[in-house]
Amino acid sequence: MQSVTTPLLLSLKQINVKIDDRDILKQIDFDLHKNEIVTLIGPNGAGKSTLIKVLLGILKPNSGKISQTTKLKFSYVPQKFNPSHSLPLRVKDLLALELCDAETKKQIIEETGILRLQESKVQQLSGGERQRVLLARALLRKPDVLVLDEPMQGLDIQSEAELYEYVRNVPERYQCAVLMVSHDLQWVMQGTNRVVCLNKHICCSGLPENVQQHPEYQAIFGTQRALYHHHHDHCAHGDIPTTTCEHEDHPHIHPEPEV
Repeated sequence: MQSVTTPLLLSLKQINVKIDDRDILKQIDFDLHKNEIVTLIGPNGAGKSTLIKVLLGILKPNSGKISQTTKLKFSYVPQKFNPSHSLPLRVKDLLALELCDAETKKQIIEETGILRLQESKVQQLSGGERQRVLLARALLRKPDVLVLDEPMQGLDIQSEAELYEYVRNVPERYQCAVLMVSHDLQWVMQGTNRVVCLNKHICCSGLPENVQQHPEYQAIFGTQRALYHHHHDHCAHGDIPTTTCEHEDHPHIHPEPEV
């Protein structure tokens, strides 16, 4: 779990965002520490995507302060990546857009299990394969903060399990923090160090087991506990492991477009 002595990477203080006189984010206080995994949850229209844009510097808040301990490098994996079929983009061409030393690049390609996909066109990949490629590209940047915006959307259960298991080990392997937006309450309760529940303001945050007991969390998601049992069959050479999940329940919040 996250140690209080872990260095602080960035801090948001009293962030407010309005669009067309509508409050999108109100009085947001948020800290992110090195090597922690934080999962951002909330109902549709809660402002999760807006908060990500603020963190990435894409959107300037109406008020509040954003501070970084050092100049940070961010990598972003979007919900969807659908390049035009008229663009002859192979996996190795996409990865070549990121400058990285050969040894690190080889390691990341092997660990994400995309070595055999190098000559494949990105448009022809399955959902799980495409997300692996996007994750590999993001890691090639050697980020301080890896931002994953619903990276498992549209994937089958097996692909989800494999990618979640890999993401769980990213901070230790690459010395970066992970900030994930997720509608998968199973992941929220078993794969993250800290949960932040957002509904235009921060309703509650903290350890998953504590947040699950908070009245505002229960008002949004209900009182049913998300149970998760997993077994690991780790592959050789550090590839993404095959993980078998035995779910008592596998609750998702079905995402809709939000600001």
